[in-house]
Amino acid sequence: MAALQRRVQAEQAQQRTEAAQRRSAELLEGLNPQQRAAVLHSGGPLLIVAGAGSGKTAVLTRRIAYLLAERGVTPGQILAITFTNKAAAEMRERVIELVGPRAASMWVSTFHSSCVRILRTQSALLPGMNSNFSIYDADDSRRLLTMIGRDLELDPKKFSARMLATAISNLKNELIGPEQASSDAEFEDAELPRIVARVYTEYQRRLRAANALDFDDLIGETVGLLQKHPEVAEYYRRRFRHVLVDEYQDTNHAQYVLVRELVGHGAADPAAATEAADAEAGAAAAVDTEAPSAPSVPPSELCVVGDADQSIYAFRGATIRNIEEFERDFPDAETILLEQNYRSTQNILTAANAVIARNTNRRDKRLWTDSGEGELITGYVADNEHDEAAFVAREIDRLVDAGEAGYSDIAVFYRTNNNSRALEEIFIRMGLPYKVVGGVRFYERKEVRDIVAYLRVLENPDDAVSLRRILNTPRRGIGDRAEACVAVHAEARGIGFAEALRDAAAGEVALLNTRARNAIAGFVALLEQIRAAGEMDELDFPDVGAVVEAVLDRTGYRAELESSDDPQDGARLDNLNELVSVAREFSSEARNAVEAARAEGFVPEAGEGEPEPGSLAAFLERVSLVADADQIPDEGSGMVTMMTLHTAKGLEFPVVFVTGWEDGQFPHLRALGDPAELAEERRLAYVGITRARRRLYLTRAVVRSAWGQPVFNPESRFLQEVPDHLIDWQRLEPKRSSAPTQYGRRRDTESTGDDWTGGWPRGRETRPGPREGRSARVARNNVGLVLAVGDRVSDDKYGLGRVVAADGVGDMASVTIDFGSSGKIRLIPKFSQTLTKL
Repeated sequence: MAALQRRVQAEQAQQRTEAAQRRSAELLEGLNPQQRAAVLHSGGPLLIVAGAGSGKTAVLTRRIAYLLAERGVTPGQILAITFTNKAAAEMRERVIELVGPRAASMWVSTFHSSCVRILRTQSALLPGMNSNFSIYDADDSRRLLTMIGRDLELDPKKFSARMLATAISNLKNELIGPEQASSDAEFEDAELPRIVARVYTEYQRRLRAANALDFDDLIGETVGLLQKHPEVAEYYRRRFRHVLVDEYQDTNHAQYVLVRELVGHGAADPAAATEAADAEAGAAAAVDTEAPSAPSVPPSELCVVGDADQSIYAFRGATIRNIEEFERDFPDAETILLEQNYRSTQNILTAANAVIARNTNRRDKRLWTDSGEGELITGYVADNEHDEAAFVAREIDRLVDAGEAGYSDIAVFYRTNNNSRALEEIFIRMGLPYKVVGGVRFYERKEVRDIVAYLRVLENPDDAVSLRRILNTPRRGIGDRAEACVAVHAEARGIGFAEALRDAAAGEVALLNTRARNAIAGFVALLEQIRAAGEMDELDFPDVGAVVEAVLDRTGYRAELESSDDPQDGARLDNLNELVSVAREFSSEARNAVEAARAEGFVPEAGEGEPEPGSLAAFLERVSLVADADQIPDEGSGMVTMMTLHTAKGLEFPVVFVTGWEDGQFPHLRALGDPAELAEERRLAYVGITRARRRLYLTRAVVRSAWGQPVFNPESRFLQEVPDHLIDWQRLEPKRSSAPTQYGRRRDTESTGDDWTGGWPRGRETRPGPREGRSARVARNNVGLVLAVGDRVSDDKYGLGRVVAADGVGDMASVTIDFGSSGKIRLIPKFSQTLTKL
């Protein structure tokens, strides 16, 4: 009998062992050797350098599942930190799928969410706080700073709430408190550090009085708590024996210190210490923080995942040194490189490797895949941003019609939000469904809507909704009480809001104080000044661009944004400059069309139900149709995704268009003179390229509108770094373009001997793609073409135009032609193959 029992017990043990082996094999199934090593690692700190598309999420979730299933770790001993709540939820769900519902009790959350839990639990140790503290978002913080600035009698134009909020946030990210900021400011010659320190001190006092913390405080207060109270730090180190951090390259200094404090450091034998601490399992999580201090707990097991080549958030305070110097911070760390890519084709990866390799002082890492070379990258050189947008739209339409991709498979990336405008307009005209991620559509952005509201009031003074929107925008001393008084007067008299405003300016509105009356009178006069500024007697219609400029300048809207140090206000200014470009293009196109019609003996007339060509009403109708016509279907074949390159990080699409590959555009103008910023821009290019799975399109424009004028930017240096043989150029730069000649030689010229005196560099023509031969045209020169100022012309590429300047004589005589949306183009008529005199 005993022998039978022993045999049964042995068989059961064998079954358990086999089941455990199967479970362990299942958790490691499908992993490559490097991924497997990352999952199995134990002991000291681990840095997983995960290249784009290398399966880092799978590694993190499998590692957590392996800890729970094979190493006897309890869910309460795991702290996994991600950068978004969505990523945290997805990670938790994937672990639950692997090991069951017990994983639901893990701490898988963002830095801020984890810190809130710690601070509410330990709130008794925070002076002046309780567990019900409020969390101020950015808008709450700015409102508080506005009140403080007013109380301290600071000039709001010189020390705006946004600027102060940014300065204080930067200090908090470096764990610099008010006292240290004040001490440091004493040694500064500039006034700003002293003002910021003074405001910072008062800001923190008022936060405490309100039992509130801002987002930066959540990290900083937690760090301070752990440093000031060793018993609390030890409690959390005993509890969280395994700390995992995703996207480590995006951490700032405060988050870096937080991780160090939670993990602990300095153990002589961290591997043995971790194994010993694991044996304490559940008991550690339940320890009473007020109990007598126990011997110092050994460091927890730390695993961070990241990629220095994808560090693109320096403007948010992220510091690349955290991942670059991880092995210095943790000398006993092991590093595992994940270089096998499961997302993209080899051609796409080779292009990304070539670009990022130009950054110095980086860890050598080369992405590769076993899924084949794939298609060549498609390149396109456009005449301007409209041509670029039209190519993108046509190609998307072709791909969908051919069944090669669905709308939801496609993404279009650009460097800054204002670059979406040309794309959105052509998508709307062609009926392509799209969505803008990470920002509202161009004509729906607040600053654009504000200026359009001014234009609507100029055209239709009875538009009460637009009038009330701009009444105190920018602020001019017409508060809510004054607006209410005018509204009551209008209702009592049965008149419109505009007429009531005129009554208020004349002093006929009850309960309106002198200050408000004067402000309203100034506003009414301002509208008339703007209306007059847009009228030009020599034209049959106003210059809409001049009207927009007048609104921006005379209202102070532009000046307010220009004086701000907030990066977001810089983006808003870019959007308004783009609106100026839209208006100037509209006026120029309309003028050319009218003059061409008159030259043919026609009298231009508006169609039935249409406003006069080129009028402000016509412009507003176009804007309204663009804004209202964008009805994206909720169901069906999906939508094309538009977003900035920064927003694209972490995403992937079968088909990707990356636009704007020009120096000054991408890389951004401000990065051209700063090696550190240029390196970050190159990492941004690497991120953009590696979002594509199967097809990648890279486009640039010879001319791009900015500040209401055409700008000629040279080809992006990043595009030049992509190997020639990887790109199939569907269209190259014209042999003799109209752009200026001051950009000098580009690469490849040494071997081609090109003559650069006739226009743009032709280096790209030495990079023939497979389709170049098929698209070549027979050259046709205009040997006898002579143009003078005032002549009207037509061009196959640029459309209708008018000669506005002429220089030189003979064969090398040049002219400048205003082509409306294509800008003012300078060229030599003799060498133009597409220009015709009307």
